[in-house]
Amino acid sequence: MKKFLLLALTLVLALSCNRNPKILVLYYSQGGKTETVAREIQQRLNADIATIEPVEAYPADFQATVARGSKEMEEGFLPDLMPLDVKISDYDVIFLGYPIWFGTYARPIATLLANESFKGKKVVPFCTFGSGGLETSEADIRAKLTSAKVLHGYGVRSARIDAAPAEIDQFLKAGGFIPGETVKLQDFPALHPVSEEEAAIFEKAVGDYPMIRAKATKAASRPVPEGTEYVFTARDLLSAATGGDLKSEMKIYVLATDGQDPVFTRVSR
Repeated sequence: MKKFLLLALTLVLALSCNRNPKILVLYYSQGGKTETVAREIQQRLNADIATIEPVEAYPADFQATVARGSKEMEEGFLPDLMPLDVKISDYDVIFLGYPIWFGTYARPIATLLANESFKGKKVVPFCTFGSGGLETSEADIRAKLTSAKVLHGYGVRSARIDAAPAEIDQFLKAGGFIPGETVKLQDFPALHPVSEEEAAIFEKAVGDYPMIRAKATKAASRPVPEGTEYVFTARDLLSAATGGDLKSEMKIYVLATDGQDPVFTRVSR
């Protein structure tokens, strides 16, 4: 009888823990945009929150940060971090936030992943970026944290930070982190050769962004609550201009809403 009661109590406690995981929002923010996303997630989850701080802060000047970050990546240098105010071991789920640098997570995250144990944790990446990098940074985190479960994350362009609250709401509901119904989107239909109208939408969305020089070749679209979402397959002309592969392709997602210019939301390479 005592053995049965002990097993029952263990099961109840296990189920209770599964229903109420302890969540931490842990982030590095260099310019404040990633912090905005982190605070939004923390408030919706009523989670604990902590920052990742380099001992030597990165400069406010964008080009200076690019120069330092590029050098650190080339040399494999890991910047020293200030001690965390929390223990990762105390949490079940870690929402890990960062800006995208050079196509992946910022260098302070590299130090964190090298020095901290995430064994047995669920890790949910979130990031801010100029054009894209969520998928590549997720893959890099999975490669580093082989003993953790890295879930699909959330990313938003810094230029679209005002869209983050509504998107985060849907993201957290879809992941089962908060209750509520989600908007189920249609799948994109098969890609087709881009039309003149679609090419004009593409050019309007990406034409003035300096880091993208591309020509749309194929497209597909679907309705979304805000209007119409497009996915374009595009040839990377910037890569060709700098000696890269002329056939190098990328996917660029564009949102078109009534009464507003279309904007690209992310790039996937």
